[in-house]
Amino acid sequence: MAERLAGKIAIITGGGRGIGAGITQRFVEEGARVAIVQRHPPPDALLGDRTIYVKADLANSGDTRSAVETVVEGFGRLDILVNNAGIMFEKTVEEMTEVDWDQMMDINLKAPFLLPKAAMPHLRERGGGNIINIGSIEGLASNPGHPAYSASKAGIHGFTAAVAVDHGHEGIRCNAIAPGWINSDLSEIYIDSMADSSRVRRELLAMHPVGRFGEPTDVGNLAVWLASEESAFVTGQVYVIDGGRTKKLPLPIS
Repeated sequence: MAERLAGKIAIITGGGRGIGAGITQRFVEEGARVAIVQRHPPPDALLGDRTIYVKADLANSGDTRSAVETVVEGFGRLDILVNNAGIMFEKTVEEMTEVDWDQMMDINLKAPFLLPKAAMPHLRERGGGNIINIGSIEGLASNPGHPAYSASKAGIHGFTAAVAVDHGHEGIRCNAIAPGWINSDLSEIYIDSMADSSRVRRELLAMHPVGRFGEPTDVGNLAVWLASEESAFVTGQVYVIDGGRTKKLPLPIS
């Protein structure tokens, strides 16, 4: 079977762990060369003939411009940008400080603006390209204590539509993926921190009609499709990937 991203050059922010690592893995398997752009080095296992690491503070416009230029100079061009890096914390509006709010927006919403701004001339030069933003089901609804996170992800969804509208005539497509619960080291730490982690895990699992949690490569599979020519008529969309969680209505029974 032909590699769907053969010869493509991609930037994946936060591509060294969790969902980002799943996207990196699938892109490489489909023939792309990937620059993992983030603050800290990724695991050595993710680096190889088709992957490089570019250090950057993603909330810093100078760093983002430099990262994009480094990739273009090293690989000769840029075809795909995946805005995946993000943070999450749990604080209500009253508990949150302005510093907290600004930090969330800097990473989750400002960085996904700075990267396309720096990348746009290079995508245009290629006659088109793909931008994939990682949103969240919490851009559509919210868990308790997540006003800043939900606001940032809802912003990503709106930003995605706007970029698609503005740049579609240049052959630049922009779509978003809204994951639900995806297995990762962070999600495991979160569950294990609960007083009754076994009960929490069972109840979380019961929320998913497919009977399992998502894996980073599940998101990677969708990202590959969105980055490929198979989705050539798709832009401005938000794709929920949550095992049916947001479609299952709760019942008032134990």
